[in-house]
Amino acid sequence: MIHSEKLRDDLMIIDKEFDGNCLRIMLKGRLDTNSAPILEKSLTDDFQNINSLVLDFEELMYISSAGLRVIILINKRIPDDCEMSIENVNDIIMEVFDTTGFSNVLSIN
Repeated sequence: MIHSEKLRDDLMIIDKEFDGNCLRIMLKGRLDTNSAPILEKSLTDDFQNINSLVLDFEELMYISSAGLRVIILINKRIPDDCEMSIENVNDIIMEVFDTTGFSNVLSIN
């Protein structure tokens, strides 16, 4: 069974889909100083009983250092037996991941 919810901010839309033990988060817009705290707060209770977390960046256009910070916090807060991956990263965001070294420590598909 898939459970879905959507959070909307002026700069970013967060779609969350729960499918069994998998949580898929689709980000649309900009993950920056204004929207990063919204993402962080929205995920506070979502890590219980999941073993897979997928961040889908297909429609994410921009990520700032505040957005990178939230990605690292999410990676640290998920349960030890949970795998996190990032999918559909565009060239601009991939360049940010490569420049910062995030591509060496995160699973990016």
